[in-house]
Amino acid sequence: MSAPSHPPSAEADLLWSFPLASGLSRLGRRLKEGDRNHPWILDAGLIAAVALIFCVPDLVHDGERHGFDVAFIRLPWPGTLAMQAGLVLPLMWRRRRPALAFALIAAVFLLQFSLGVWLRADIALLIALYSLVLHGQLRQLPVACCVTAGAVTLVAVRLPNSVAILDALFFLFSTIIAAVALGLAVRLRRAQLAGLRDRAARLEIERDQRSRLAAVTERTRVAREMHDIVGHNLSVIITLADGGAYATDIAPERGKQALLLIGDTGRQALGELRRMLGVLREQSRTPDTPQLSPQPGIAEIDALCARIRTAGPQVVYRTGGELDALDPGVQLTVYRIVQEALTNALKHAGHDTRVDLAVSFKAPRLCIDVHDTGPAGTIARPGPPDDDGVGLAGMRERAALYNGTVLAGSAPGGGWTVRATLDLTPPAGAGVTA
Repeated sequence: MSAPSHPPSAEADLLWSFPLASGLSRLGRRLKEGDRNHPWILDAGLIAAVALIFCVPDLVHDGERHGFDVAFIRLPWPGTLAMQAGLVLPLMWRRRRPALAFALIAAVFLLQFSLGVWLRADIALLIALYSLVLHGQLRQLPVACCVTAGAVTLVAVRLPNSVAILDALFFLFSTIIAAVALGLAVRLRRAQLAGLRDRAARLEIERDQRSRLAAVTERTRVAREMHDIVGHNLSVIITLADGGAYATDIAPERGKQALLLIGDTGRQALGELRRMLGVLREQSRTPDTPQLSPQPGIAEIDALCARIRTAGPQVVYRTGGELDALDPGVQLTVYRIVQEALTNALKHAGHDTRVDLAVSFKAPRLCIDVHDTGPAGTIARPGPPDDDGVGLAGMRERAALYNGTVLAGSAPGGGWTVRATLDLTPPAGAGVTA
């Protein structure tokens, strides 16, 4: 029976849950934060460590010489201290000016070996090479490698005969390759992390932009729906209220009828608002949740015309083509365009106008024509005022969803005409099946 396997993310979480790993991670974060705030502290600490480990032993030697140390001379302690300072102190600029630091250390290194001196602080040359690879320009790397290779070749040549020159060159060149490889690995890793951070930042910005765009689009859609629902029903209610108030003194029964019609229209508006808000509201469905009726379509245009007629205008409605077979989205678009056009006719032409409404479909074009005769006793009525362009803009937005257009303007014989055309051509490849 095989042991259960864990996903890589779970294994990583398990690894970082150990106290030692988490402690090292916290220490690394603190060192990075301290280095960002005080970068000179890390460089000074490196110099102190190199001086303690590699410089102090050369200053406190016991005078005995053994091994390959016999092939080199020893300087008095002031000279040794000066050479060590020349090798170690330039490391202070290894990150800000890596090429300069490497050049200074290489110059001191060559001067030292030209004098026949060997120091443990020569490790600074490899540290400078590593820093140049990590922080410098890569086009400077070939020159630096050649200089370092030449310098270590001088070291191999000066070694005693007991040490094979090929073995010495192999060891010395291996240290050069290790320093360069380590610098390249760290540099690539940092570049990868920087790229990931940049990509994460861009993705976060794009996500925020998409969220804001979706919110704006949703607000625009809700505003359009609210305008169509509230604007239409309020126009009918206002017209009925004005007519009922006028008829109260002449025919009280007509006033009562107007109040009943106002109540029906208000309930119709309330039902549409509940339906729209119910779609927007994010809540779980329960047995007690009321069922929402479907969005209105072309079949509901008859009831829409009947409500307009109750406010006074004469509405003649004609249809043509197979309208019931249209997509529900297309039917909702047609209904809203007709609703807005009839509302504008009632609002601007009044209750003594005649409205001719025609909806016809002949594939792939669907046409909506709404014409009113204007207010009684006038030749033509003006268009909507400049501050009330929401309805016409909403009709154009709805028609644009189906590559359609909406034209509105004064009719030659008087009144106002709205003509909307929708292109219902199926998208290319819509009927192709795999």
